[in-house]
Amino acid sequence: MTNKNPKIFVMGAGSVGCFFGGMLARAGKDVTLIARPNHVEAIREKGLYMECINFQEYVPVKATTDQSVVKEADIILLCVKSPDTQKTIEAIYGFLKKDVIILSLQNGVSNCDTISQKVPKHVYPTVVYVATGMAGPGHLKHFGRGELLIGDLNNEHLVNDSIQDELQMLAEIFGSSGVPCDISKNIKHELWSKFLVNCCYNGISAIGQIQYGKMAAQAEVRALIEQITKEFLAIALKEGVDISPSQAASLNYQIATSMSGQRSSTAQDLSRKKPTEIDYLNGLIVKKGQDYGIDTPANQSVYALVKMMESNY
Repeated sequence: MTNKNPKIFVMGAGSVGCFFGGMLARAGKDVTLIARPNHVEAIREKGLYMECINFQEYVPVKATTDQSVVKEADIILLCVKSPDTQKTIEAIYGFLKKDVIILSLQNGVSNCDTISQKVPKHVYPTVVYVATGMAGPGHLKHFGRGELLIGDLNNEHLVNDSIQDELQMLAEIFGSSGVPCDISKNIKHELWSKFLVNCCYNGISAIGQIQYGKMAAQAEVRALIEQITKEFLAIALKEGVDISPSQAASLNYQIATSMSGQRSSTAQDLSRKKPTEIDYLNGLIVKKGQDYGIDTPANQSVYALVKMMESNY
């Protein structure tokens, strides 16, 4: 990609997409949000209202429900839910430029593999650390953090200058927009580290409709998180990712403290009677446990309870 003012499209602009897309637009980048009709209507009328920790303002940004506009995209921030990844890529594939860059700002560890089946190049996983929610149509609520890690799953950027240059360009676009963005030397390890936190917090927060800080304050919940973690680390090791128990404990502690007021995206989905991503979180650990012959009863319990609550919509 040679465009010095790239056209950036946010696919599935919910709270995460609106935060990062909004930050880019606020800094003068050419951004279009592809979102649900109620959000698009509100954004077109007044702009995206960003109720952030450091500022509160309406940010002018283009918004549409029309997926075909991605034919103009130089960069796509893919923010759809994991269950929608394949059908979304299939729907937009025919419109994409050959050199379009796709960043997956999604939960889980399997999305880039799904995307790459259709788009083999310029697909990069992005580890997202931000606490957000949609407070209403076109109204973003920011609770904390807001940084990114990007990289190449095969670590080709360590030997391929063009991939390194592409990642550096992306990091500079975000960095110049007030979004800290670092290039990881081992993005798979970072993805699995974030995946650990998702498995430990998302489902429990959803079942209890409870904030992370209040969750972690309860001894019984901490014991459950420890068991989920133990099972997770055994699976991660089989997947070639070595996260030590002390590293895992530190990651879980950081989330409980830096995002203490956050309810998980899974909790928000359940409260709105929307499908969750639990199949791609604890459900994936359960499936891989079956494949590897490793028991995962704690993950199975969280997975089963969230699925039960989904079935009761």
